[in-house]
Amino acid sequence: MKNIFLLGMPSSGKSTLGRTLAREIGYEFVDMDKRIEIRELLTIAEIFNLKGEAYFRTVESELLRSLPQDTGLVVSTGGGVPCFHDNMAYIREHGVSIFLDVPPKILADRILHTRKNDRPLLSTEKPNELLDTLEKKIANRRSYYEQADVTIAGETDVQNLLEILRHLRVIS
Repeated sequence: MKNIFLLGMPSSGKSTLGRTLAREIGYEFVDMDKRIEIRELLTIAEIFNLKGEAYFRTVESELLRSLPQDTGLVVSTGGGVPCFHDNMAYIREHGVSIFLDVPPKILADRILHTRKNDRPLLSTEKPNELLDTLEKKIANRRSYYEQADVTIAGETDVQNLLEILRHLRVIS
């Protein structure tokens, strides 16, 4: 049972789709950000503020490598996970990766409508600034994300993910 890694920008649907997908196929769902918050006893924003991004990226990488291999996990990675510490190579070697390539405008709308301040690298209230920041961040991360086994452009749903995973023979 290969692990499935969902990749993409914040608000691309990794956690929402991942939770439902895991339930549908009988896998365990892992939200990396939630696991880090439990481990550190701090929110992601607090970790960034108190310990810095470099510390956070190291913790992400350690968590990724500590996950049991080939045990049927659906893993919602943090948006930056593939971009640091050779994590994308690790992901490709230890599972199937799916890049949820959601347009920046949709991401910005989702972020602005959640009203949560849990995305420290996107903590602006001005829609135009947020969209600009997202476009730049996606441009910087795209070369990592595009190493995924599958890219799904635009919005998607669990049924589409199930079809893709059946086609790849990850599930029957």
